[in-house]
Amino acid sequence: MPQRDFELVKSDDPVAVPKRVALVSRDVSLKVDVEPEEMVMSVPHLVLREAIAFELLVAFLAFYSLLVDAPLEQMANPLKTPNPAKAPWYFLGLQELLHYFPPIVAGVLVPALVVIALIVIPYFDVNVRRPRLWERRDRRALLTFGSVVLGSLVILAIFGVWPVVITSFLLSLVMIACLLYPSETGWWGRVCKLSLPSWIMIWFVACTVVLTLIGVYFRGPGWSWVWPWQ
Repeated sequence: MPQRDFELVKSDDPVAVPKRVALVSRDVSLKVDVEPEEMVMSVPHLVLREAIAFELLVAFLAFYSLLVDAPLEQMANPLKTPNPAKAPWYFLGLQELLHYFPPIVAGVLVPALVVIALIVIPYFDVNVRRPRLWERRDRRALLTFGSVVLGSLVILAIFGVWPVVITSFLLSLVMIACLLYPSETGWWGRVCKLSLPSWIMIWFVACTVVLTLIGVYFRGPGWSWVWPWQ
């Protein structure tokens, strides 16, 4: 073969490099051809829409308050404690956990773990690449998933936290169904493409909603189980 002379060209534009090889350092951004997108300013376009939505919400609440009375009880009496004494609705999930766990666990340990998780999560590389849960179908991943789920369900069952046990079990069935029956299209395809951080967030929100609904509608005197229509 005849020997050819190659000329080293330094450029930020990979398209301008004639052939074969382009060396890109970490402090250089690649030039990518992107079609211009239509852009609007936040002011007044977004702010105007937010102001209109806020005014509509205020008008709806004012009209609704004329038709329905606020759920207020009698005057507060320090000599008579209501039974049950319920916290505001946004704390009823924690109050429901107090029914199962000791106060130090439900009132201190669980909220502390949630706060620590919110602090630590940004330091993990979860937003750069978010692969689907079962992208790696090796035996080690399956054993790890099964061990974590089974261990968590056993611990929760020992304390009798059946709402969280049932919710976790149902979500685990959906996750396993994504492994057995994967899809790339439709709503099931979007479910199968969810990453592990997304599944953890779905589990957390689902458990919070279930515990809050139970505390609001299914707890009566002595924090006993009652049906809403009783």
